[in-house]
Amino acid sequence: MVQATTPEPLFRDKGGRGVQPMRSLRLGLSAASLLALANCEEALTTPAVPEPRPAAPVAVPVAYVPPSAASQDLARFYKRVERDLLTRGLLRTDGGGPDTPYDADDLARNFEAIAFYSEYPNHSVSIGSRQTDGQLSRWSGPVRIKTEFGPSILPSTRETDAAQVKSFASRLAKLTNHPVSTVSRKANFHVFFAGKDDSAYVVKRLKELIPGISQASLELVANPRSNFDCFVFASATNASPFKYVRAVTLIRSELPDLVRRSCIHEEIAQGLGLSNDSPAARPSIFNDDDEFALLTSHDEKLLTMLYDPRLEPGVSVDQARPVVRIIAREIMGQPL
Repeated sequence: MVQATTPEPLFRDKGGRGVQPMRSLRLGLSAASLLALANCEEALTTPAVPEPRPAAPVAVPVAYVPPSAASQDLARFYKRVERDLLTRGLLRTDGGGPDTPYDADDLARNFEAIAFYSEYPNHSVSIGSRQTDGQLSRWSGPVRIKTEFGPSILPSTRETDAAQVKSFASRLAKLTNHPVSTVSRKANFHVFFAGKDDSAYVVKRLKELIPGISQASLELVANPRSNFDCFVFASATNASPFKYVRAVTLIRSELPDLVRRSCIHEEIAQGLGLSNDSPAARPSIFNDDDEFALLTSHDEKLLTMLYDPRLEPGVSVDQARPVVRIIAREIMGQPL
């Protein structure tokens, strides 16, 4: 069980200009949240704990329960938002092209902004949460992903979602050269698909998976606002504050297909360590403008850089900058 840092919610905007914006509620239990309490006058220290064992209560597949009228209304709302974004040429799935050029300098700059910092680092809702920016966090051990579903998810949809997560995990493993896979037991990265009617189920499972989770974080999960579509927890231990050991992602079941896939791509990738957005990043899903829905060629390179063995968890942005520039030029095929 994780007896590590308590979840610290970080809020992540997903602009939907012209309509009520879609947003991705990012609950980053960043390993870097160990040096200073946000919005508090005194620092709190917590004792180091041993590496958590991955064993956790196994979820029993739940029987299907048709969604309520309120859930169906929310699904129609999200469908309208998706349609509006597509009409305006957003949510692209082409991965970038001639209209989105970038070079090694762009890649290095964007990597620094996205991998070394967390969006809204001063939003703290958990007692004992501490946050620092400017240091690299990622997984050091294997990432074992398991999908779980709330009662309101159709059996056929569960199969589709699980297949998409499995395919994306395989892609991430190749990009990072790090062990990332889907499993049926002993998971340390849980991906929940759940709807408005499934709050009690998700809260129960989160309490089982993260015994130290704060009540405020549970409230955000149990009663998220309609303009929050997905979020991720990624936690470390006090003993190794820059090495992730557990993550939890929640994706709303009411989302239409493309936005749902977008959440799979963005939240799982961010749970690996790309925890920020940058308005300069293009083509990228790590940008609030909603131009791209799915992982782009640029984002693939960021993930490759994140798990390059020349960068160690905990390295500062200033220390890493010369190496980051070298790696970016190597990946782009530009001379050093």
